Amino acid sequence: MRQRYLALLSVFASLPAVAITFQTRLESIEWKVEGDKFECRLTQPITDFGAGEFVRRAGEQATFRLKANGGVLTSGSATLLAAAAPWQPGRGDINLGAVKVNNGAIAFNASQGQAGRLLAGLLEGRSPLIRHQGQEGNVLEVRLLPVRFSKAFSDYQACTAKLLPNNYEQVKQAQVGFPGGDAELDAQARAKLQVIADFLKADPTVNHIELDGHSDNSGNRLTNRDMSRRRALAVMDFFKAQGVPEKQITMRFHGERYPVVPNTNAANRSRNRRVNVQLERLPPDEKPPVVGAAGSAASTS
Repeated sequence: MRQRYLALLSVFASLPAVAITFQTRLESIEWKVEGDKFECRLTQPITDFGAGEFVRRAGEQATFRLKANGGVLTSGSATLLAAAAPWQPGRGDINLGAVKVNNGAIAFNASQGQAGRLLAGLLEGRSPLIRHQGQEGNVLEVRLLPVRFSKAFSDYQACTAKLLPNNYEQVKQAQVGFPGGDAELDAQARAKLQVIADFLKADPTVNHIELDGHSDNSGNRLTNRDMSRRRALAVMDFFKAQGVPEKQITMRFHGERYPVVPNTNAANRSRNRRVNVQLERLPPDEKPPVVGAAGSAASTS
């Protein structure tokens, strides 16, 4: 494929701003929809080039990326357009701005805003068009066509409707607060923990939780340490009630030792009363730290 592209460049090298266009013939165009509860993909293969692909991950809006075979594109910048169809007289192209191109398998990832406008354009009969000027001054264009798009988009929407509300990057670290100063989970804390618990049920590869309880400096050292333990225990009990095995939970408690802000006023002390939650994917042959009778690893005083 790269040899063919270089040959084309050599043929047109003496001509200014020659446009070499990659697109699939009308009768061969197809859209593919694939995905699961974590990610949905809407893809159009591009003959002799690669594919254009809309990707929507759980908890995010769609992005658009261009996949290139054999490093056809050189590194640099390209212009992304929602191009009007030739059979739509009077409608101009919509310039969606520049994208940074590299010569890898994924030539670029457009922003969520650009992807949204491309999808809207496809529904109106517009074509995603990437215009890239190579090092020899030649212009390379890659075009997706809106043929058979409506049915594929309907299938894609059905896929996105089943996505989880969050992805792993969004839930792997969280902080549960205790603004009231006690060790009781309030409604906001329970709602945040429920989101994490639902993700754990959906993704069994996430098999370890680390809990770190903290306090402010309102009491003495031993009282604060015990309060941080009770808060971490309250979070652990929540997860256990949701079906998480205790052996997958490591619990630590630190008292007042690690404030996130100085304990100089009531607002800051409220922020320091917390349990940090971190999710991990442990290899099957790696065991989490051994927990004690109360479900806690060796605590930090």
